[in-house]
Amino acid sequence: MANKFRDISKQEELEELEELVEQEEPPVISKPSKPGKKGVLAKGLSKIFGGSFLSDDRAVQHIPFILFLGLIAILYIANGYYADDKIREVNKVSNQIKELHTEFISSKSDLMFVSKQSEVAKAVAPLGLKEPVVAPMKIEVAPPDLPEGEEDKDSKK
Repeated sequence: MANKFRDISKQEELEELEELVEQEEPPVISKPSKPGKKGVLAKGLSKIFGGSFLSDDRAVQHIPFILFLGLIAILYIANGYYADDKIREVNKVSNQIKELHTEFISSKSDLMFVSKQSEVAKAVAPLGLKEPVVAPMKIEVAPPDLPEGEEDKDSKK
């Protein structure tokens, strides 16, 4: 008896299935929900979608508050768009600042190079100007002799 499952005939399989079916419990039938009772949420939604809430006196009392909430919602959305525009503007200005800063640095480095003494000498050589070899001399002028009545008027001012 190497394989006991092969020896079972089809007749025996059918008998086992019938026994299993008989042993199963009958299905439990659930109680149907009462059609007259609805939940609070279901009633509210049916009034809103049906439009009957508009004829209720309590709803009419709340219309100013509902309009106020709508106005706040519109302002909230507008504020979001305004903030997005300002963020884009700030990014644009910051990019312009970066570009101008790099332009400033490159212009400054060009000016530093051109204003070196050797570069200035090269630039004025075609005009016939040369660097002096002798250092400049200081010229001193003696103050003029003024009469006693006319003292230095410029010094009193």
